[in-house]
Amino acid sequence: MKYSSCAIIALCLFLAVQTSVAQDRRFGLGVMIGEPTGISAKLWTSSTTAFDFGLGWSVGGDRIGRYDGYYDGGSRVHFHMDYLWHAFDAIRATEQFPLYYGIGGRINTGAGYRNSVAVRGVFGIAWLPRETSIDVFLELAPALQLSPSSGFGIDGALGARYFF
Repeated sequence: MKYSSCAIIALCLFLAVQTSVAQDRRFGLGVMIGEPTGISAKLWTSSTTAFDFGLGWSVGGDRIGRYDGYYDGGSRVHFHMDYLWHAFDAIRATEQFPLYYGIGGRINTGAGYRNSVAVRGVFGIAWLPRETSIDVFLELAPALQLSPSSGFGIDGALGARYFF
């Protein structure tokens, strides 16, 4: 009985410390669902800027309307990296809902895409619940594909990350 009481007290103290420093954590890892679906990571570089990374697969059709005909209908691997700016004062609420925007790049391969490279803009909103180590986000990212042929597409995802 004595050991279980000590373990419960230690666990409560550990959880209390975890929630008190949740907003100070810099690296988050989680999942995103949409186009693409996969793993999402975020690394804060200051109180308003961050790098955003995604690695997943795209299962939708050919989103580049003028693609050069090599698309075979299969899924493709997607990697993107963006630099983001956050506007924490855009929405006034008891919770934090920063709007964010940024610019980055994307590489798709598979399904005939042959390592396509694109520049993308990112627009989104995040929810940072008070005293937790998570964020939830919704974003859209228009993309201008540069190679192997040019075209326009749009990525979009809903996701959540846990910050370590």
